[in-house]
Amino acid sequence: MTLPVVAVVGPTGVGKSDLAVSLAEQLRGEIINADALQLYRGMDIGTAKLDVEARRGIEHHLLDVLDVTDEASVAAYQEDARRCIDDIRSRGRLPILVGGSGLYLRAVLDRLEFPPTDPTVRAGLEAELAESGSPSFRERLRLVDPVSAERITDDRRLVRALEVHAITGRPFSAFMPTREYHRPAVQIGLGLDREILRERLSARVHAMVSGGLRHEVEQLAAIGLREGRTASRALGYAQFLQVIDGTMTAADAVEDTIGATRRFAKRQLTWFRGDSRVRWLDGRMPGLAEAAVGLVHGHGDLS
Repeated sequence: MTLPVVAVVGPTGVGKSDLAVSLAEQLRGEIINADALQLYRGMDIGTAKLDVEARRGIEHHLLDVLDVTDEASVAAYQEDARRCIDDIRSRGRLPILVGGSGLYLRAVLDRLEFPPTDPTVRAGLEAELAESGSPSFRERLRLVDPVSAERITDDRRLVRALEVHAITGRPFSAFMPTREYHRPAVQIGLGLDREILRERLSARVHAMVSGGLRHEVEQLAAIGLREGRTASRALGYAQFLQVIDGTMTAADAVEDTIGATRRFAKRQLTWFRGDSRVRWLDGRMPGLAEAAVGLVHGHGDLS
């Protein structure tokens, strides 16, 4: 039986990485990181990146591939992750995506095409927008893409929609993703009782701080963390940059990070619960890995 691409998904702090390693051990798999922040070199403590020992000899891909000054790109990630999948399959092994970055996962798993961009076209449109104003631009978009004209509420995306139409001749709305797998896949969602997860996230942040998060942020700040549009906004890193700058106390940074992490986990749950294809397991259930293996082997019954 040909196994599908496997994705272990869910909110931060539920144990996705450990389950993915167990699956890889039992199914001859290799792991592809699907956490946008674990792409960054040096962002280890604050992203709960598994150390080499915790990976238990399982090959991990797309970890530590960006500098903190780089901007993460979903389109580039899609290309890299799909190339990893093909390489892993060519060696007779099972690709296992693991992470909580919903859009990154969808970009790999689903039929999702990224429209091209042209800086010259965009600059021209931005100049026209400044001269004519948003109402005129919205009406212009309505003539070629009424769906996007109804959905879009900000000027930046108005420009983007008209840029895409100018380059491709197709409406921006034609590039919207559908819940249709690019190739056979099974998504295993890990969940936890809400209060258990809240307490686990609090303990996790405290453990990161005691494990040297501030020192990690100081080291990354010295090589350009503040200049990184993606990395500098990461939970914990943004707060401890303020501690280093003297605009926030360490205690306030901890509490702010806990609150932001809990809100982030709630948004992740909303995202993944919105996909009926995800098969959910309780992160604390006995025999979790065996249950997950069963879902993989039973993927023929999954939509």
